[in-house]
Amino acid sequence: MPKPPARHATHAGHGKSHIDHTGHERMFRTRFWVCLVLSLPVLIFSPALQRWLGFSAPTFPGSEWVPFVFSLVIFGYGGVPFLQMAVPELRQRRPGMMTLISLAISIAFVYSLLAQLAQLGEGFFWELVTLIDVMLLGHWLEMRSVRQASGALNELAKLMPDTAERLLPDGRVETVPTSALHVGDLVLVRPGASIPADGEVVEGESSVNEAMISGESRPVRKQPGANVIAGTINGDGSLRIRVTATGDQTALAGIMRLVEQAQQSKSPTQVLADRAAGWLFYIALAVAALAAVGWAVAVGFNVEVLKRVVTVLVIACPHALGLAVPLVIAITTALGAKNGILVRDRLALEAARDIDVVVFDKTGTLTEGKFGVVGMAVAEGWNEDDALALAAAIEGDSEHPIAQALRRAAQDRGLALPSVSGFTALKGRGVQASLEGKPVYVGGPRLLEMLDLRPPAHLNAFAQTAGEKAQSVVYLVADGQVVAAFAVADVVRPESKEAVRWLHEMGVEVAMLTGDSREVAQAVAAELGIDRFFAEVLPEHKVQKIAELQAQGKRVAMVGDGINDAPALTKADVGIAIGGGTNVAIESAGVILVKSNPLDVVKVIALSRASYRKMVQNLWWAAGYNILALPLAAGVLAPWGILFSPALGALFMSLSTVIVAINAQLLRGEHLSAVVSTG
Repeated sequence: MPKPPARHATHAGHGKSHIDHTGHERMFRTRFWVCLVLSLPVLIFSPALQRWLGFSAPTFPGSEWVPFVFSLVIFGYGGVPFLQMAVPELRQRRPGMMTLISLAISIAFVYSLLAQLAQLGEGFFWELVTLIDVMLLGHWLEMRSVRQASGALNELAKLMPDTAERLLPDGRVETVPTSALHVGDLVLVRPGASIPADGEVVEGESSVNEAMISGESRPVRKQPGANVIAGTINGDGSLRIRVTATGDQTALAGIMRLVEQAQQSKSPTQVLADRAAGWLFYIALAVAALAAVGWAVAVGFNVEVLKRVVTVLVIACPHALGLAVPLVIAITTALGAKNGILVRDRLALEAARDIDVVVFDKTGTLTEGKFGVVGMAVAEGWNEDDALALAAAIEGDSEHPIAQALRRAAQDRGLALPSVSGFTALKGRGVQASLEGKPVYVGGPRLLEMLDLRPPAHLNAFAQTAGEKAQSVVYLVADGQVVAAFAVADVVRPESKEAVRWLHEMGVEVAMLTGDSREVAQAVAAELGIDRFFAEVLPEHKVQKIAELQAQGKRVAMVGDGINDAPALTKADVGIAIGGGTNVAIESAGVILVKSNPLDVVKVIALSRASYRKMVQNLWWAAGYNILALPLAAGVLAPWGILFSPALGALFMSLSTVIVAINAQLLRGEHLSAVVSTG
């Protein structure tokens, strides 16, 4: 047999019970077509088929040996690979599908060989070759299904360019293999090119397509200081990037490791399928033995008895059972990776379906982790844009978080800032500058105390309302009057409220952990509709809150940034690290979300439920098929003239496999319709 490729998944969920062979798709396809062509002479010169179909094959010296010779070739070329794959199962004393297939075709071949050489009667060469043909066809289709479902790794690998343009100190550009890049190198990424390594933009502006990495459908704007990820596609601008990670250290390599780990890890449902396949081997042997004894007693030991035994063993091949779970896992993993959900631990994703409560870390998860202007009010004669532009100009030289929030708000609105001068920081009160020779100020209540000013009534009411929401308020003072008030707070992500709503619709309770004051926590919880919150919690105490919920019988998912939340992520039944796009090697979480989008938590739970539902459906189909098929193969309908041949048994077995594969593929459509549409 050809050696398997370097990267492949384990076939049919049997771990190391037999040779990995998802990479054998081409081999099975080639052997199927060759054996199918070689089977034609066997069928044409088969006496049984000639009698049934009413035709006579040409006769010539030795024509009676045609079925034997061609069957021998087909068995050696198309059947021996199954025998080779059964060896590891027997060595490890874990019989499974390869053992069953090998037993069936070996019995058929040995009997036919003896029948031909010892003149014991008519062998069933046509049954043997069609059985091998159908087995090869089933394996080919199965390998193709698994390969297509597991294509996430291949697609990710294709993202990495083979070469990069490295900038030399003298300004020249040299083309080098991507593997030759080192941390600190400066590379040129032209419009439309793939980014060869993780890095930081040092020059240029462009939009980068990160869809294959993060699932973000819209290009992400990049400018000096922005981080970029290897494998993403540059837009219409030229970028000069300082390399920060190469090779196995890049985010893309980390994502590929996680996808591969997830495809190889086993869940309890998969272990159950493995056990069922093992038990099926012994059940099939028992049914075959009973069929042999029963038919021998009824009609004597003849070729019909052997046909019953072979048919039982063929129809019991646990391909559908073995494929039921692994194919769903492969599709689930690929869907998750496509949507920015990286499954590090299959157990975590499977457990997500039973979650009772999702606990979110507040800062950086439900909120953006930075101040933003969440509201403003202006005095009569002023408009919001003018007031915001002036406030941003006054704060132009300040690095205070509130100053940054005002500048971002003005930038988001595309405002032109007036020219101010004479910036001065007023310690503990705010800042001062000069506009056309007149002083202007931005600051909090203590600034107004210093200037002995009081805001107009409607600005005062605005400030009181903001204070009730635990928002900070700063004022703009111009012409000796308070002319505007700005409410500033840690900005709640626009997706957070929708995520909470969807979780509630799914019957999941939502909680929040934060180190902020109770007032801030209460305001955020009220805004988002969160069921319970824990405020003023130190990072090292978050794990205690998870334990408290678990002590109440809750199955808890913790969603955090994977840094100071690591103990809580580990303690939770399911740990979900959010915003791990450039740090995918987070050991504390079972599921990693590339984007900082709380709605992806909804996708995790929905995907888990849909995945489990498909696994159960496939297991029931595979088990039900064998419960029905084994008695039929043994010949319980013989009194009514209905008997399954070995080839027909192989056809039914392959049909069962195809049905399981199709049902697993339906997960794609079910997932997309079940999960909230988030782009």
